[in-house]
Amino acid sequence: MFGQKKLRLAALGAVGMLALAGCGLQPATSTLPDLESGTIKPIDGAGDKKVTVTSKNFTEQLVLGKIAVLTAEAVGFDVTDMTNVPGSQPSRNLMVSGQAQLGWEYTGTAWLTYMGKDKAIPDAQEQWEAVKKEDSKNDLTWGKPAPLNNTYAFAVRQDFKDKYGVKTLEDIAKVPPEERSFCVESEFNSRSDGFNPMLEKYGLKRGAPDGVPEDKVSVMDTGTVYAATAKGDCNFGEVFTTDGRIPALNLTVLEDNREFFPKYNGSPVFNSDLVKEYPELQDRFEQVSKLLDDKTMQDLNYQVDVEGKDPGDVAFDWMADKGLVKKK
Repeated sequence: MFGQKKLRLAALGAVGMLALAGCGLQPATSTLPDLESGTIKPIDGAGDKKVTVTSKNFTEQLVLGKIAVLTAEAVGFDVTDMTNVPGSQPSRNLMVSGQAQLGWEYTGTAWLTYMGKDKAIPDAQEQWEAVKKEDSKNDLTWGKPAPLNNTYAFAVRQDFKDKYGVKTLEDIAKVPPEERSFCVESEFNSRSDGFNPMLEKYGLKRGAPDGVPEDKVSVMDTGTVYAATAKGDCNFGEVFTTDGRIPALNLTVLEDNREFFPKYNGSPVFNSDLVKEYPELQDRFEQVSKLLDDKTMQDLNYQVDVEGKDPGDVAFDWMADKGLVKKK
């Protein structure tokens, strides 16, 4: 069933391919190793089913997308790899339109961006349940969420953490005002659920001498925040919790103990007709999703962003190491 190191360029069918091409999207051309089932067992009757997997085009989504491709192949589907779609909305459109039947999405992204809600739900389980219910109207079924929560956070250097004993965002108040220096990206600096409301939630007034002095706030590009924090240009750097640069630069994420930031738990999302036809599919994906926590995702992202590995290789090696699949 699995050709030796084959390119995953399976035809979508005339109508589907024309629709995708009209959006400027093409199947991914990366290769994945031949595999056979590990603890992920084939599903009876899946061999005749063609399934398209999509993902967005940033590192974590590429890794999760390849994990979805491999999982779908392990259960026996004939898989078209449409990962690496440029942008959230085009990838979402493939799912809503039914041109793709599988992908990974984040609860917070769906709730706040796609569904247009004004406020996130603090409890992760309740947030997932709300998204699941809402998206059922779009003939999409949300699988059980992974522990990974790719949300906003602030990180500090290890020496700074040890010096002031900071473990939570609440602990910022224990740091002298002259040491409360922040590096943030421009979008986070201005968004309604960003920097200023976060400071307010934790009782810190921006611009106040006894809060966060204005000259202690540096607005910069996302890619430079991590390095600037590690170098000591600022003591608190805005990060994403599953970014591979966090362990690479020996940074520590502070706990959001007042639960200000929305939950962005990753979950597999399925076309509802697909899971009706193959109800075992959700269980197969749950075998994978329950193993993906923040630390694991940081490591997988690190291998791509820092070590330069291919997302497909990283996904396969991790799944093989966990016994989910085996190399043929």
